[in-house]
Amino acid sequence: MSFIRTLDADIPKEELGFTYSHEHIVCRPAYWSERGEDDLLLDDPAKSKQDVLDFKKHGGQTIVDATAVDYGRDVPAVHDIMEQTGVRIIGTAGFNKSFLWDASIKEELKPIIGNYRTYYEWIESATINELADFVIREVEEGLEGTPFRAGQVKFGTGYNRITPLEEKTLRAVARAHHETKAPVHSHTEVGTMALEQIELLRSENVDLSYLSLGHMDRNPDPYYHEQIARTGAYLSFDGIGKIKYAPESTRIELILELVRKGYAGQILISGDTARKSYYKHYDHGPGLEFIIAKWVPRFIDEAERAGFDGQELIRRFFVDNPANCFAFKR
Repeated sequence: MSFIRTLDADIPKEELGFTYSHEHIVCRPAYWSERGEDDLLLDDPAKSKQDVLDFKKHGGQTIVDATAVDYGRDVPAVHDIMEQTGVRIIGTAGFNKSFLWDASIKEELKPIIGNYRTYYEWIESATINELADFVIREVEEGLEGTPFRAGQVKFGTGYNRITPLEEKTLRAVARAHHETKAPVHSHTEVGTMALEQIELLRSENVDLSYLSLGHMDRNPDPYYHEQIARTGAYLSFDGIGKIKYAPESTRIELILELVRKGYAGQILISGDTARKSYYKHYDHGPGLEFIIAKWVPRFIDEAERAGFDGQELIRRFFVDNPANCFAFKR
C-alpha cells in the first residue's frame, strides 16, 4: 500500500497532482531573524496565501513545504493556507544544516524537546535515538505538538563538508525513516556532498529510492548527477528562477542530459522560494506562479526542439515522480 501524507490527511498517491517538490510558505528562521535578515523571513501568511492561490490558478495542486524545525516553521499558519486555498501541503520533520543551529529555540518547543537554549545545544546533548524519536513523533503524531503530521523527513549538510552533528542528524533521520517509512529529503549546500550523504545512508541501510537530494542545479555537473542517479535516488532541481546562480538554459540542459541517459523518472522540479524578494505578493518577485506559468512552457519548447515529448516530461517531473518519491510504502 502506498499513500501520501499531507498535513491533515493521508491520500492515495494518484491524487497528488501537479506538485512543487521543495518550497517554503511561512517561516521565521531564528538564525536570520536574530541577524536582522528580513528578506529571509516569510512572516505574512496573507501574502504567502496569495502566492499559493496564483500557483493554484495555473493548475497547481500540491506543495511540499520543506521547512524543518530549525528553520522557524509556523505549522498552524501553513495549515490555514492549505484549508483556505485547497492546495495540498506536505510538511517536513527533521533538521536543516549546522550553521543554522546557532540560534535560539522558540519557547513553544521547549516543553517538547527540553529547556535547551539553542538548536546546537539540543542536538549536541541528545543521542541519535532521542533525535530519531522526536522526528518519529512529528511524522506519526504531529509537528511541534500540533495535530498536523509530516509527510517527509529531512537532514542537511554544509558546503563541501559534513560536520559530526550533521552526521548525527542524518543518522537520526535515517532511523526515523525506518520506523515510519516516510520519504527522506536532504539539503545539500550548493549541491555538494550528495555522494557522501548517500554512503552514510547506506551504512544505515536506507533504500535510496526513498531519497530526494535538494539543490542539484547548484552544482551543474552532468557527470556528478549521473553518479547520483545511478543510486536510484531522486535529484531535485529546485533553484528554478534564480538567475544569479545560473541561467535557465543551464538547468534545462542538465535536466535533458539526465533524460537522455534514462533518468527521467528520478527528476523533481521546484523553486525553493524562501525570500520575500522571490515572492510576488511580498516584494514583486517572480512568485510561486513562475515555474508553472512561465518555466513549464519554455521547458516544453526546448525539450521538443531536442526531440523529446515535452508534455510527457512535465507530467513525469511534476505528477508521476512526486507521487512516487513522496509516497509512504508499506
